[in-house]
Amino acid sequence: MELKSSRRDDTKITDSDLSEQIKAVTKDSHIRAENTELMLSYQKGEITLPQYQLLLCSLYEVYRALEDELDRSASHPSVVPIYFPQELGRLEALEEDLEHFFGPHWRKRITVPAATQRYVQRLREIGKQNPRLLVAHAYTRYLGDLSGGQVLGRITQKSLGLSNQEGLSFFSFPGVPSPNRFKQLYRSRMNSIELTKEERQELLNEAVLAFEANIEMFDDLQKMLSLTKGTDVLKDTSTTANQKTLYNPVLQFTAGVCVALATIGMGMYAF
Repeated sequence: MELKSSRRDDTKITDSDLSEQIKAVTKDSHIRAENTELMLSYQKGEITLPQYQLLLCSLYEVYRALEDELDRSASHPSVVPIYFPQELGRLEALEEDLEHFFGPHWRKRITVPAATQRYVQRLREIGKQNPRLLVAHAYTRYLGDLSGGQVLGRITQKSLGLSNQEGLSFFSFPGVPSPNRFKQLYRSRMNSIELTKEERQELLNEAVLAFEANIEMFDDLQKMLSLTKGTDVLKDTSTTANQKTLYNPVLQFTAGVCVALATIGMGMYAF
């Protein structure tokens, strides 16, 4: 999809607009996320390669579900205005990063926690039953990653000592030359969606749900982080290639936190 200019770019966003209402209802979640011990540690550059690899695994599953459902509902009246697969799509970038770290058979090594599975299940559920709610998840994920992507990418690169951009494709949006302008366009398009009072409230509730799911994973990490020390949490699962989810408590905790780290980045950078 070619990004075209729109008169909506210059539309003044008011407190009654959907984007501003989402920011308002998730304000407390933003503050809580910004002040967690783990988020502060990430800002200091304290992230390990196993944590980042597990992050990529979980993000892959989340974005595979989100983008599958957005593609399936591309003609839905609420999805059409915010459907930008070429500009925002993350799945191909995540596949590149996973292949860089795990090799050509990376799919056999995908390891995700129960918390990620629950989020994926939610995306699949609303995609089938109420595609309108996908708008909340798309806005929360895409604009969050777009807002904090460059900064978090640099932090990750420095923390892991990566010499180039290999393994960091997730943070790059080559189809969005001006993130600020694109975010303005995206908000305006989203604010143009026609909603009844009840539909709007459902969408706002869904946005809170998306934030809270990540914060819950943060809390779990803070309780169990010490269990990952000296533990090889990334094992080759080629012997169980058909089993994509390993319900190991340490894996559940570490991967869940990594997903939260990327998502909560949007709490640091206003979108």
